[in-house]
Amino acid sequence: MTPKPLDYESLNENVKKVAYAVRGELYLRAAELQKEGKKIIFTNVGNPHALGQKPLTFPRQVVALCQAPFLLDDPNVGLLFPADAISRARHYLSMTSGGLGAYSDSRGLPGIRKEVADFIGKRDGYPSDPELIFLTDGASKGVMQILNTIIRDENDGILVPVPQYPLYSATISLYGGSLVPYFLEEEANWGLDFYNIRQSVAAARSRGITVRAMVIINPGNPTGQCLSEANIRELLEFCFQENLVLLADEVYQQNIYQDERPFVSARKILFDMGPPMSKEVQLVSFHTVSKGYWGECGQRGGYFEMTNLPSQTVDEIYKVASISLSPNVPGQIFLGLMVNPPKPGDISYLKFVQESKAVLESLRRRAQIMTDGFNSCRNVVCNFTEGAMYSFPQIRLPPKAIEAARKAGKAPDVFYCLGLLEATGISTVPGSGFGQKEGVLHLRTTILPAEEDMPAIMASFRKFNDEFMEQYENCRGYSRM
Repeated sequence: MTPKPLDYESLNENVKKVAYAVRGELYLRAAELQKEGKKIIFTNVGNPHALGQKPLTFPRQVVALCQAPFLLDDPNVGLLFPADAISRARHYLSMTSGGLGAYSDSRGLPGIRKEVADFIGKRDGYPSDPELIFLTDGASKGVMQILNTIIRDENDGILVPVPQYPLYSATISLYGGSLVPYFLEEEANWGLDFYNIRQSVAAARSRGITVRAMVIINPGNPTGQCLSEANIRELLEFCFQENLVLLADEVYQQNIYQDERPFVSARKILFDMGPPMSKEVQLVSFHTVSKGYWGECGQRGGYFEMTNLPSQTVDEIYKVASISLSPNVPGQIFLGLMVNPPKPGDISYLKFVQESKAVLESLRRRAQIMTDGFNSCRNVVCNFTEGAMYSFPQIRLPPKAIEAARKAGKAPDVFYCLGLLEATGISTVPGSGFGQKEGVLHLRTTILPAEEDMPAIMASFRKFNDEFMEQYENCRGYSRM
């Protein structure tokens, strides 16, 4: 019998190759347990509001008025909303051609792209062109759009940091390209090793792969490191030498939990370096409302900015964006509010600052609680989460546990994480979902559970972990190292 077009055996093979561990086996099992009535703590994905983070008041007020513009005509609107929220809602509605229910330009509303350009110019000290900014349904859609533009066939390679966020491996598989891994150095706080990077490029080229782009995630996901200016400068020099476009995933730029390495954009450092590099290195940078102290994951607002791309290429990217007609308009307004928040003297300014500062200060404390908690556990070591929203501890399993995993038909880190889920309700992601060096095992968890719940969560983790290690520890001399 001839298979039907949507029978499994007839599907696009690239679709079958896609893997996305953040919503993979562990997540599906956690969802099953939740249906059975077990309390699950979903730390598998950076989804702040799902774990109790409260929305910021001002942006929600503005978008509420934009969604229900008839409220602006109500004589009592000033009793319910502050004057600056009312003014901002009118400002954004004036940019549309029919309110939030109408399509925008395929690149996004010009007025919001101008606000994004102003934000980038102020952040970096170099002006930005709104015509080179595209608004997107979250940063992920922008990443997918650019990778789709770069990848021509299976011989095109994309350098991706390992451990990596599986958006990259999944999208590269979907578009039929080749992932070229470069390993971050855990012992150097997940820093870059350019000897290793050059080896990865050389090995790929020896297999006939044309390496065309390099991805950086700064601050890192899942690793939580913040790259130094020196690291980024060396990285840009490498892209210049090797003729690579740099894809700078900078969605966690507001999430910084130490003072030694503040976030500095790849774009700023590129322009600081001057010609010829500042005129020649092709750079695409990504940002979103989903992270930072906003955490508006469900609103799907993001952007990418292009540097040193020729106008013909920009036109082609615009053409493909036009197929989807328009990014969602409420997400665009959230993005406008993120890059252009209340200013000193505005009615909502003090409350906005208090709310956003409280989120960031709590995240900084949670990063420390989680790092200290993991490092207090038997056979667990963890670098401090300098930025982003995740902790990526190394779990050193005894040989007996690895053998038990093999007998169960599971990867060792999956076996451990499933045991953790069943015993505690803590839903994590095995390190193998992000990539890791052979024989080295990790898990990823967010630092997003409520601060008051964090001590109990870490105590629960420690109890499970230490009992697990006790159960499987049988090699004389095996220690935490």
